[in-house]
Amino acid sequence: MIGLVCAALAVVAGVAIELVLPGQPVYHAGWYNVALIALVAVTFAAGRKALRRAATARARWAVAAVLSGAAVTGFAGIASGLLAPDNQTFVGAPGERVRVESLGVLSFPLVSSDARSASVTLERPLRASVEIGERRRDAGNFMLRAIERDIAFVEARDVRGNRLTVTQPAGSVFLSPVLLMEHRQTIAGMDLPYDSFNVPAARRVVKAVLFTPEQAVTLAHGAPTSGDAAVLFAVDDEKERALHNAIAMSVAGKAVTVGGLTLRGTVAEYPAVEVVAAPNVVAAGLGALLVLGGLLALVVRPILLTGDDRADVSQDDAARGKLDPFRR
Repeated sequence: MIGLVCAALAVVAGVAIELVLPGQPVYHAGWYNVALIALVAVTFAAGRKALRRAATARARWAVAAVLSGAAVTGFAGIASGLLAPDNQTFVGAPGERVRVESLGVLSFPLVSSDARSASVTLERPLRASVEIGERRRDAGNFMLRAIERDIAFVEARDVRGNRLTVTQPAGSVFLSPVLLMEHRQTIAGMDLPYDSFNVPAARRVVKAVLFTPEQAVTLAHGAPTSGDAAVLFAVDDEKERALHNAIAMSVAGKAVTVGGLTLRGTVAEYPAVEVVAAPNVVAAGLGALLVLGGLLALVVRPILLTGDDRADVSQDDAARGKLDPFRR
């Protein structure tokens, strides 16, 4: 009986950890899932012995509940570990709708450079929409949460101050002044996010590199700085050939003139959505309740005894003073 109790509780604990601390790479490791399968197997082996030794209907039903609960909970954890995809982060531009297989559509909010970002919304067929914030939200076999990341709002003007259209031929949204900074490069030993955009009217291609306040201070080599984030602009011609002396840094959203353009870069935070696989909460919860209910029925002495319970004890056992599994 002790083996059944320990093995069943270990199965529940192993799956519960996946729900409390979702997204850990170890859950997809082969050894973790083999261990979970082994625990379910040990539970069934111990459960078969307990069923053979059970002297009452109550005890048999209790063992059956433990076995069923361990099977449901274990299957939920094993399926998540072996079949579910690895962690994913979905990045979208303001106003963009990103379809996620098996989940629905992520709708990213429209914001401006001087407005606080709103929540991303998950739209699901035949279900109510879900707002995704910093706290994890359950979505069936997945957990979702918003993570803030740095983006850059850019503005381009000609030498006369006329505003110019910014395009992103390689971006997810063609006509957007928002750079999502999804690429990385190393400058002065720092791993930095960057993106690029075109200014068709001026026949210019501009590369923008984002610096945090700390990185901007490091790049300044001790020169006075405002302590704000910065965007480094490198301007090329339409064939992406570097122009002479066409590099300048926009700090705290201040305009700089470079390569025949007046450019402004404003760094802001905008949410991306992290999606991690997790055992189905309903299945895992139901299985855990069956396990705990069955174990309570096995180890807790009933307060009231029914006639049927008493009838399960044979006269010979009663004469010898033997008790059933409930110590009656």
